[in-house]
Amino acid sequence: MSIINSEIKPFTAQAFRDGKFVTVTDADTRGKWSVFFFYPADFTFVCPTELEDLADNHATFEQLGVEIYSVSTDTHFSHKAWHDSSPAIGKIKFTMIGDPNGTVTNNFGVMREGQGLADRGTFVVDPDGIIQLVEITSEGVGRNAEELIRKIKAAQYVRAHPGEVCPAKWEEGETTLAPSLDLVGKI
Repeated sequence: MSIINSEIKPFTAQAFRDGKFVTVTDADTRGKWSVFFFYPADFTFVCPTELEDLADNHATFEQLGVEIYSVSTDTHFSHKAWHDSSPAIGKIKFTMIGDPNGTVTNNFGVMREGQGLADRGTFVVDPDGIIQLVEITSEGVGRNAEELIRKIKAAQYVRAHPGEVCPAKWEEGETTLAPSLDLVGKI
């Protein structure tokens, strides 16, 4: 069963954000766009490069009205220790959710069975709590924040313009399509 167009499930989790421990719930995501960015573990190899990439592009996400929630099955204490010890992770201003019991990771279906670790999963959630985009990659394949931004812009455009869709490689400001009988077989 596809998770696309499904509502996120309820959760409550502890997180590290802006030098503080905070509680985050599914209700915190309502009314704004959110990215849930799952990764296997703190203090690893590909993960800090991905999170640093998100941190380097954080201002753009904020301009788009998008909240970022990075999630691993580490604790919020581990996130703080990593933030304090790594120059790459020290750049992070977004929320780092600790999910040691796996509730959030299981809710999004990215828990590695028998390992207690999350797959590399990215989920874009609209202001109504509906999942609009899913990307899951294998262990060794890092993700790209700029491509994620492009996809978020497309999702936001489609939401704001019912009846229009964004073709492959669409960039903000480019022509969209209005699906109709007249387009069948002409693209």
